[in-house]
Amino acid sequence: MAKPVRGLRFQPSGGSRAAQIPVGKKQRLTIERLANDGRGIAFLEGRTWFVVGALAGEEVEARVLGAHGKVVEARTERVFSASDLRRPAPCAHAGRCGGCSVQHLPHDEQLALKQRMLAEQLSRVAGVEPEEWAAPLSGPEFGYRRRARVAVRWDAKAKKLEVGFRAAGSQDIVAIDECPVLVQPLQPIMSRLPAMLQRLSKPQALGHVELFSGSAIAVLLRHMVPLSAADLEILQAFCAFHEAQLWLHGEGEPQPVDPGQALGYRLEPWNLQLAYRPGDFVQVNAGVNEAMVAQALEWLAPQADERVLDLFCGLGNFALPLAQKVREVVAVEGVATMVARAAENATSNNLHNTRFFQADLSQPLSDAEWAREGFSAVLLDPPRDGAFEVVRKLASLGAKRLVYVSCNPATLARDTVELVRQGYRLKRAGILDMFPQTAHVEAMALFEAS
Repeated sequence: MAKPVRGLRFQPSGGSRAAQIPVGKKQRLTIERLANDGRGIAFLEGRTWFVVGALAGEEVEARVLGAHGKVVEARTERVFSASDLRRPAPCAHAGRCGGCSVQHLPHDEQLALKQRMLAEQLSRVAGVEPEEWAAPLSGPEFGYRRRARVAVRWDAKAKKLEVGFRAAGSQDIVAIDECPVLVQPLQPIMSRLPAMLQRLSKPQALGHVELFSGSAIAVLLRHMVPLSAADLEILQAFCAFHEAQLWLHGEGEPQPVDPGQALGYRLEPWNLQLAYRPGDFVQVNAGVNEAMVAQALEWLAPQADERVLDLFCGLGNFALPLAQKVREVVAVEGVATMVARAAENATSNNLHNTRFFQADLSQPLSDAEWAREGFSAVLLDPPRDGAFEVVRKLASLGAKRLVYVSCNPATLARDTVELVRQGYRLKRAGILDMFPQTAHVEAMALFEAS
């Protein structure tokens, strides 16, 4: 028996592995084109670089944020040769804060980018183009965000409380004293928040802060240990100065310090008031939300004698305006607390032709009691995962018209394949600019039975 050979090292098949690029390394690059998420794409020495803050045709210096295999993620540090499309970033924190990744593009170019992203997904994945493209739904490009989560972290080494938003491509916190995309009522709160939090006795026990602007202004503080009386007094004084409600989130669910206080928002065109609590999903862009609801109703064209299904109904954002126009709305949501909240919203708005049900909409539609009578039309507004299991059974409900509101063009395109297979045709589609200054795309599509 031959002795084993020790101490030898063998190269894996395919030759030696390329050295990994270290985080922080700077590299000069020429940007070839834009990716679907708005990042610039460059190619160098067999690697593909995705560069935040770069535009097609530019020569830039990029700093590496991370690398895996032959893909490198980076951000723009300097621009040597700028695109004609580039504009000065409106925000002083551009390039560091991870919130607004395409603010160096003019707003009309941002809309064009999002339109291309939607069209490319529908064409590549579903092999279809709508019979009609709708104009983008958009509003003001700044001062639109009515809700924000502010990161808070105690730096034990520096003995300092960090307050701001997450940095691009990392968990670092960028100190923010003003944010141009926040609605105006939240701006003074944002600017004074860090100094107030620094005064609290146990800053290391703070979690995050959420800001809300609707029918009331509110500040929610997540805390890991009970607050002292002195800290509570500081928080209450801060909120009183800004005429804001104070909500605390310790153990259990978030609660208002004043039990009589409530949060909500109005859908003004329909004279509706919707209540919500921190943790509930609400669209952050009030103006585009109203335009979206109006467009959905126009496209769905509900008639007074019809029974309509609203899937992923949330708080009733679509269901309640629909209920003003039809015989009956059946609204379904996966989260039980949201179902209860939506039902309460219907009652408080004197709408009694709505029925709300809880169901796991990531699973195929079963023979639920609420589905047995069928529907003339369906509206669905799923999360980013889409609604593949739901759309597989939509034709069996008898719906002739379907409006699909999407926050992910990739899953919309995937679900379109199934809808076309069931005999629906894509009549109309367009983007919803819910998040200006970002590459995030929301879309709406109208399907009709052939």
